Amino acid sequence: MKKTLFGLLLLGSTLFAEVIDKPATVAFVNNPQMKIIDIRTEGEWIQMGVIRNSILLTFFDEKGNVNIDSFLEELNNIVDKDEQFAIICNTGSRTKLVSNFLGKKMDYKVVNLTGGMMKLFKDGFEPEYYAGADTNSTK
Repeated sequence: MKKTLFGLLLLGSTLFAEVIDKPATVAFVNNPQMKIIDIRTEGEWIQMGVIRNSILLTFFDEKGNVNIDSFLEELNNIVDKDEQFAIICNTGSRTKLVSNFLGKKMDYKVVNLTGGMMKLFKDGFEPEYYAGADTNSTK
């Protein structure tokens, strides 16, 4: 039920969202002009590595569930409501939904890094090793 309701909420938010879509590029992630929040799961961070100095904040858990209140509470500790920030996932499909939800429904200034980590890898990006659950961001 939660997944269905959240899915409908996200689908509805994509119809009118004002979010900046920007292709994920090696140049951008190696020299970001804003915070980059990686919303992938911990399993993906372990398997594929992470972007140096990105902020690791899972949106969907390994089973596809989400705790919106917990996510927003953590997000509010990371960014100010009027601060522009970027989000990235594996292929860009989750960030499309999440950025539209955050931008339209929650009034955040979100940049959706389209293509995600897979585009970066295709373009030759070298990720950093994920340091583990004892850290919220890479060193």
